[in-house]
Amino acid sequence: MYKLIRSLLPVIAALFAATAGAQNADWKSTVEPLGDNAYRIVLEAAIPAPYHMYDMGPYEGGPNATAIVFTPGEGVALEGGVEQLTTPDRHYDKTFEMEIGTFAGKARFAQRVKLSVPESSVKAQIEWMLCDDTSCMPPDDTELTIAIPAGATPGNAAATAPAESEKAPAAEVAPVQKDVAGSGSLWALIIEAILWGFAALLTPCVFPMVPMTVSFFMKSAGSPAMGRIRAGAYGFFIVALYTLPIAAIILITRVLGGDAVTADIFNWLATHWLPNVLFFLVFMVFAASFFGAFEITMPSWMVNKSDSKADSKGLAGIFFMALTLVLVSFSCTGPIVGSVLIKSTAGEFWTPIITMLAFSLAFALPFTLFAFFPAMLKKLPKSGGWLNSVKVVLGFIEVALGMKFLSVADQTYHWGLLDREIYLAVWIVTFSLLGLYLLGKIKFAHDSDTPYLGVGRLALAIITFSFVVYLIPGMWGAPLKGLSGYLPPLHTQDFVIGQGAPSSTGGDARMLLTVDGRKPKHSDFLHLPHGLEGFFDLKEAEAYAAKVGKPLFIDFTGHGCVNCREMEARVWSDPQVLDILRNDYVIVALFSDDKKVLPEDEWVTTDSGKVLKSLGKINSHYALKTFGVNAQPYYVLQGRDGKTLVPPRGYDLSIPGFVEFLRSGVEAYKNQQ
Repeated sequence: MYKLIRSLLPVIAALFAATAGAQNADWKSTVEPLGDNAYRIVLEAAIPAPYHMYDMGPYEGGPNATAIVFTPGEGVALEGGVEQLTTPDRHYDKTFEMEIGTFAGKARFAQRVKLSVPESSVKAQIEWMLCDDTSCMPPDDTELTIAIPAGATPGNAAATAPAESEKAPAAEVAPVQKDVAGSGSLWALIIEAILWGFAALLTPCVFPMVPMTVSFFMKSAGSPAMGRIRAGAYGFFIVALYTLPIAAIILITRVLGGDAVTADIFNWLATHWLPNVLFFLVFMVFAASFFGAFEITMPSWMVNKSDSKADSKGLAGIFFMALTLVLVSFSCTGPIVGSVLIKSTAGEFWTPIITMLAFSLAFALPFTLFAFFPAMLKKLPKSGGWLNSVKVVLGFIEVALGMKFLSVADQTYHWGLLDREIYLAVWIVTFSLLGLYLLGKIKFAHDSDTPYLGVGRLALAIITFSFVVYLIPGMWGAPLKGLSGYLPPLHTQDFVIGQGAPSSTGGDARMLLTVDGRKPKHSDFLHLPHGLEGFFDLKEAEAYAAKVGKPLFIDFTGHGCVNCREMEARVWSDPQVLDILRNDYVIVALFSDDKKVLPEDEWVTTDSGKVLKSLGKINSHYALKTFGVNAQPYYVLQGRDGKTLVPPRGYDLSIPGFVEFLRSGVEAYKNQQ
C-alpha cells in the first residue's frame, strides 16, 4: 500500500503543477503571400476557458471592444482596414441595451499590406479585454513586430513581441488574488457531484453490494483491523478508478497541446452546438435507461475477466474487486458519471478532475465507513422496489438537466427553438409527472406494486409540486432568480406581464468640488449611478475625505463590467445602501478599462519599465499592485493614512451583507480617531 501511494505522488504532483498558467489571451501571427508583393497578416488570439473576448465593435457606451492598430514600416503600405476572420457570437445584452459580439476559444483578424522593398516589418498594437460569467479581467495590450520578407511562404514570417511588452499584467505586480465571484460555480459543481455520488449508492446495482462487500472484508481478513485496512484500500481504488483516468486524459492533453489547445477543447465543448446537442441526446438516452427502456452495461467479457482476478491475494485482488464493482454497477452509475463530467466541462480544465474526485469520494465512503463501524450495517434498509423508484426519479432529473445543453446551443446560434416559456413548460410538465409518479399515479415496467403511500414519498411529492407551483409564474415573466443559471434569459420570452423599460443605473453625478474648489477630474465624462456624488481620481478623493472626516469607498469598476452594473442595480439601489454611501462615505470610482490618455506628468512606469498612459491602465495597475486583484467589481473601504478598514468585498448580491460591510467600515473609521 505504501509503495502504491508513493508511486502515485509524482502523478499527483504533476497534476497540481499543470494547473498553473496565465489566464489571458495568447496572440500569434502569420503572413500569407497573395502574389504581386501583396501579403495578408493574420493575427490569432487563443482565449482561455471560460473567458470570452469582445469583437471590434465599436460600442458607444458599451463594452470594451478589441482594437488593433497596424503601423507599417518603410516600404509597406496598408490596403483597407482590419478584417474579422472569425465570426463573433452576436446577442442582445440587456445591461448595455445593445447588440454585442464576443469570441470564445479563438479569434482571427487580418490586414492586407503591399511591399515595395525586399523586406520590412509591421507593428501591430493590440488591446483587448476578457470576461467570464462573473467578472472581467482588466483590459490588456501587447505590441507585435511582424517581419514581411519578399517571397514569404505562409507561416514563415514570425512575430516577435518587444521585451518591454508583457502579455499579462500579473507578471509585473503582486500575485493575483482570485475574486470570490469566480469560486461559486465550482463549489456548486462539487456539491452537486457529491449528491450524485450518494444518489448512485441508492441504485439497485450498487446498494446491495455495500453490506456484501463489507461483510466479505470483515470475515476474510483474519482480524477486524486488517479488514478495515483492506476495506479502506478498496474505497481508495474506487476513487482512483473514477478519477485517475479522466485526470490522465486531461493532463496529457495539456502537456502535449499546451494551455491554448486545452482551452480550445473546453471552450468548444462548452459553446459549440455539436457537443451541446450531443450532450442533450446523451442525457435523454440516460433518462430512458433509468425509466427501464433498456440497460447500458459494460461488455460481459470485461466484467468476467476482472472478476476472475479478484481472487488474487494482496492489493492486486482488492484492486480487481474495486474494478469489478465499477464495471458491474455501470448500468446505474454510467449515466450519473456522464452527467457529472458533461456538466463540469464548462469550467476550468481541472474542473472535471475535481468533480469526479468529489463524486467518487461520496460513492466510496460507505464501503470504508461501514467497515470501521460494522454495527451500522444493521440499520440499512432492505433492498426492494424502492431502489428502482430511485432510478426513475433520477431519470426525471436527467430530462430536466439535459434541457440546459439544448438551451445553450439554441442561444448561441439564435435558432429560436427553446425560448424561456418553452423551456419552463418542459420543466413544469416533467416535474408534474415526477410528482404523479411519487404519488403512485404513474408506473414503469420494473416498478413494484405500492399498496399504500409512504410518508417519504408523500414528502417528496409535496416538495416536487411546490417546485412546480414556483415555476408557473415564470410563464408570465416572473424572474425566478433561484434558477437564473439554468433558464434562458428573460428577453427570449414572448410575453411578460407589466414589462417596462429596464431601470437605469446611470445618470449624471451631482457635482461636488475638490478641496481647492475645482470640479473633480474626469467628471465631464465619468459618472456615478443613482445620482451619487463622487470622485474619479484617488488623490483628489483622499484629500477630500481627510477634509470632511469620512472614510473612503473605493469602487474598482469598468465600463464593460456586467457584474458591476448588476451590483449597482440590485445592491446599490437599496435605500439603506444609498443612504450610507451618500452620507457616511466619500466615493471614488476607478475605471479599469477607460481609454482616456492622461497628461504626461500623470503617466505611471511599472517596475518592468512599461509606461502606462491611459486612465484605465493606471487604475488597473494600482488595483493589482496594491490589492492583488484583477477582477471587478471590487470594493475597498479606506481610512486614515491609506489603511484598509475591513477586508475588501467583491461581487456579492447580498444586500444585508453589503450594508454590514459599509457599517463595519464606518465603525472601524471611528475607532481610528
